[in-house]
Amino acid sequence: MSARIETLLATIFGAIFLALSVLVTVEVLARKFFGIALEGSFELGGYALAVGSTLAFTLALFGRNHIRIDILHDRMPAAIRAALNLMSLLLMAAFAGLLGYLSVAVITDTLDYRSTAQTSWATPLIYPQSAWFAGQVIFMLVSFVMLCKGLWLLIGGRMEQMNEVFHPKSIKQELEEELDNMTERSEQPERLKEVA
Repeated sequence: MSARIETLLATIFGAIFLALSVLVTVEVLARKFFGIALEGSFELGGYALAVGSTLAFTLALFGRNHIRIDILHDRMPAAIRAALNLMSLLLMAAFAGLLGYLSVAVITDTLDYRSTAQTSWATPLIYPQSAWFAGQVIFMLVSFVMLCKGLWLLIGGRMEQMNEVFHPKSIKQELEEELDNMTERSEQPERLKEVA
């Protein structure tokens, strides 16, 4: 289930920034060759960055890519590692909860004041902020689910499994993942030739 959610979020994230790169390319070419500036590309870029960053929080959480200082982590006994992993899950869930709480305040103010963007489009901010808020809620829910899973594993006495699932990535693991990705990318053209 989590792999499907991660794939969906990564696809949305990629589509947002692919569309933004096309828009920026069109604007640069229109400005260079026709002297025309497209209105709103800067505004849309800001919205894409806001929504994309909330999705990136969740994707980093799934991939265990949030920064953790792990110099001593692997040298500690399993029980202490499990406690540290649980503490990191708890702090991440608290941070996500704080962001979710503050996001509600932003959305409430936007609705109360009927805020619009200070651009020529005068976009009602509730629309882009709703997408941003949805990303914050997803991050918060995923953080809480991971915390519950970590607690469930720890209460069930499955400390090793908890440490395996939630420990920070080592440099060796990151290197192995990158080498696997590089191998997969190099094999893709061969697969495409076979299909064609």
